[in-house]
Amino acid sequence: MSVAFIFPGQGSQSVGMGRALADAYPRAREVFAEIDFALGYALTTVMWEGPAETLTLTENTQPALVAVSLAAMRVLETECGVDLARDAQFVAGHSVGEYAALAAAGSISVAEAARLVRARGRAMAQAVPAGASAMAALLGVDFEAAGAIAAEAAQGQGDRAAVERAVALAKEKGVRRALMLPVSGAFHSALMQPAAVVMRDELARVTIKPPAVALVSNVLAAATRDPDEIARGLIAQVTGNVRWRESVAYMAAAGVDTFYEVGAGKVLSGLVKRIAEGTATVTIGTPEEVVAFKAGRGTNRS
Repeated sequence: MSVAFIFPGQGSQSVGMGRALADAYPRAREVFAEIDFALGYALTTVMWEGPAETLTLTENTQPALVAVSLAAMRVLETECGVDLARDAQFVAGHSVGEYAALAAAGSISVAEAARLVRARGRAMAQAVPAGASAMAALLGVDFEAAGAIAAEAAQGQGDRAAVERAVALAKEKGVRRALMLPVSGAFHSALMQPAAVVMRDELARVTIKPPAVALVSNVLAAATRDPDEIARGLIAQVTGNVRWRESVAYMAAAGVDTFYEVGAGKVLSGLVKRIAEGTATVTIGTPEEVVAFKAGRGTNRS
């Protein structure tokens, strides 16, 4: 069996996420406390008590998702003996999940990951006024067709109205599913250029080490362990495409047959099943899923 550990991004958040892990495992509590301390405020209170509107603010959502992923990863290490350098062929993360992947693989520390994604979320939120932009997902359509729909709907604009037109147009054209995403801005677009500048400066203050296992970069859709290339990719992904389909296909072509999604929700597992038929997916974000992993159960083959 060849495996990859993958880490979710925005859209997987929910109030209460990670609390059961903290209640069940001291190591998870330590990670959450470390992140609260690094950020200088009780992120866990927002995560576990809400309200949802506060958790959905990008500057909270991004570190919250990374916190749950890293808490779950540390539990896997202490409770299940997982060693990424030994047990995994790749790590990868969807958008902000790439920071969780890097911290899990020892490229940056837990505290550094938390501070970076807090800064990233704040910069993204400030790049465009709240509510002025949006994102949507088009499912069951290839990249070129989706791009054509977006271009037709844009009408020279890049705001929320343009995205809403794209969703309506996609439905008219018979796209299997088109929906607005629960995020607060047009991430991974040219509108985020001010945030990319912020992240360039933030990343310059951090020493990125070669990860213990190769990272499949969002921007490259290929593996790298080079710190400079990783930093460039983290900056470029702020305004660039998240090449998740290509990244999963790359890992599957390299022999990965099992994907462990570590953190909140099951979004990436659903995507993997559609991208790489015949592979297995395992979600690990609750105590029950940790127990199932330890027992060698909980695998879903697509």
